[in-house]
Amino acid sequence: MKTDDTLILHVTPPGNTKVYRDIEIGAASSLYVLARAIVSAFDFDFDHAFGFYTGLTGRQLLTKHPMYELFVDIGEADEKRALSVKKTKVAEAFPAIGHTMTFLFDYGDEWLFRVKLIEAGSKIAKVRYPRVVATRGEAPVQYPDPDDEDEEDGPTYMVNLLTGEKIWFKK
Repeated sequence: MKTDDTLILHVTPPGNTKVYRDIEIGAASSLYVLARAIVSAFDFDFDHAFGFYTGLTGRQLLTKHPMYELFVDIGEADEKRALSVKKTKVAEAFPAIGHTMTFLFDYGDEWLFRVKLIEAGSKIAKVRYPRVVATRGEAPVQYPDPDDEDEEDGPTYMVNLLTGEKIWFKK
């Protein structure tokens, strides 16, 4: 790909394929820049570690290669296991139309976004990249307020601190 090429990636949040953001980014941009664009497009704070994974299912996610992790860039991962998100270009990680990866943001909360290359294009003069070119639906809330849960959410429980027993109740 040429340095003036762009790629359009279709990004869906976990559990809801009807919500999406299409992001256009320079093909020569790093996966780090793509990660920041995805997080921004869904109104999340860019405050956690992340990675891009070829594995699309839970079983394959952290075992299938290639995989790209921020941990490599900050010296907390074996470079034989994963590759750099700062040194890898988007065009290298997404080599063909239809190529799909999982973007895992926040290893604690495990936000698993599906990222699929849907189109290639050329940069337009005086346009800033990356940019969101299509959007549908409300973004999930990154840090939901536990007090905002509806009564219809089903049973919840508390833990008896003395016995460790779960005490179930409805709100």
